[in-house]
Amino acid sequence: MADFMDIVRGRRSVRKYDAREVPAEALDTILEAVRWAPSWANTQCWEIVIVRDRSVKEQLQATLPPKGNPASGAMVQAPVVLALCGRLKSSGCYKDQATTKFGDWFMFDLGIACQSICLTAHALGLGTVVVGLFDHDRAKAVLQVPHGYELVVMIPLGFPAKISSAPNRREISEFTHHNAF
Repeated sequence: MADFMDIVRGRRSVRKYDAREVPAEALDTILEAVRWAPSWANTQCWEIVIVRDRSVKEQLQATLPPKGNPASGAMVQAPVVLALCGRLKSSGCYKDQATTKFGDWFMFDLGIACQSICLTAHALGLGTVVVGLFDHDRAKAVLQVPHGYELVVMIPLGFPAKISSAPNRREISEFTHHNAF
């Protein structure tokens, strides 16, 4: 694996994929990275639906807005779509009650899992794009996500057909504050 910071700096949102299948070993490595992702009190509140079936990917694509989502084509073009779901009332909760100002913590834990997926995929030569703009209820129905869980993001996964250049990034001094905001 490449140097970790090279992986962090090199990861891009990939919206065009070639036709090669994702090797089972690579997918297993990505899922192993999620397995070891940190979570609130080790709740591991994530569930992942692995979608390879083209007709299911087309149904998921139909849940994206008809215009304006550049990842729309990737939903079908990528050989795999990972749908990340979170179990409600577990992370950040005690006796089914949220214990933090921000409520149920599942979104935070899924964010960590999502980052693990994207960085591990990039380290393996694969591309991803995080898709969050879609009709979540319709997509949940397509994937038969049960009550008590929410579908949060869908991540097309495959070998990049095209890699874009790095976008501009703020300097560290522009987002850091010392001892007070």
